Amino acid sequence: MASRAQPTPLSEWWRTIDRLTLAALGALMLGGIVLCLAASPPVAARIGLDPFHFVNRQVLFLIPAVAVLIATSFLSPREIRKLALMVFFVSVVLVAVTPYFGPEIKGARRWLIVLGVNIQPSEFLKPAFVILVAWLFGESSKRPDMPANTVALVLLVVVVSFLVLQPDFGQTMLITLVWGALFYMAGMRLIWVLGLGATAGLGLLTAFYTVPHVAQRINRFLDPASGDTFNIDIATESFVRGGWFGRGPGEGTIKRILPEGHTDFVFAVAAEEFGVALCLILVALFAFIVIRALRKAMRNDDPFIRFAAAGLAILFGLQSAINMAVNLHLMPAKGMTLPFISYGGSSLVSLAYGMGMLIALTRERPQAKLAGEAVLAPSPA
Repeated sequence: MASRAQPTPLSEWWRTIDRLTLAALGALMLGGIVLCLAASPPVAARIGLDPFHFVNRQVLFLIPAVAVLIATSFLSPREIRKLALMVFFVSVVLVAVTPYFGPEIKGARRWLIVLGVNIQPSEFLKPAFVILVAWLFGESSKRPDMPANTVALVLLVVVVSFLVLQPDFGQTMLITLVWGALFYMAGMRLIWVLGLGATAGLGLLTAFYTVPHVAQRINRFLDPASGDTFNIDIATESFVRGGWFGRGPGEGTIKRILPEGHTDFVFAVAAEEFGVALCLILVALFAFIVIRALRKAMRNDDPFIRFAAAGLAILFGLQSAINMAVNLHLMPAKGMTLPFISYGGSSLVSLAYGMGMLIALTRERPQAKLAGEAVLAPSPA
């Protein structure tokens, strides 16, 4: 065993990371395997695949996801910025070409097939975008003469424009909300709040009148009698069928008829088979990760680390909340995964990348400034 007097990089990493957050993320990953095992066999059988096809792939995707999370958590703030810059530019290029080269699925082109593997570039764009925007807002707070806020706004417009072309209004809303939260933390004036709110409202109104499937989803949410609400009706019914403690593993029936029971509606499958009690445990895990990260972020004196850690936590929390809200029919369907629980390779790896950066940013570091390096003050466990 390495001594504290001469710590190895691994022992130093283990001593300085937030082990409780890492444990909560591990619990979510294990929960994702269990719920994929519960929800995916009927879906695989319907499309003629091996019953455990999605389970095997979920476990296979977890291997690079865990590797990415651990490797990223070793990075310094400077290295995080450099990596985010590369990931952002690659992802923007891929998102830009997706509407032209990606297969059309349910009226949208959000995927690219690379070497036989489906990749959703927008998933990797989100955490990298948060880091770059946090960097810009951090520089703006330190050097007000820099046009950092303007550059951050330009980045938002570019990203949103490419996402709307797919179209992917769920990711557009998520990215815009996180950007607005970071801008508010950076000292956004009231006039900006009103202007951004009005712009978002105008964008939603435009999408309602120009994109048929957006109008259909909103109309079905406001007036269920206006269209087919089968998925939402079945999903909400699962919470009633499951009760507090569920019908038991493998005893659920809703997963046999839900077409996306292993992805968008895995939370509903969890409710029927394992009950509301398990759903509340999942909510508690998500809340714990977000609140703990926000507390650590707010205690940090470095603007970049404060904005970046808070932005990644907000991104993670909002995506979780949106998925669960859709399952409970509290908002229109968005086609957004439940972090680390829903099946999906792009989602798993990109979330691991984002959470790896969050763990790296919230590591305990000495207060003394290192040459050219942003550092963290010690934070309580």
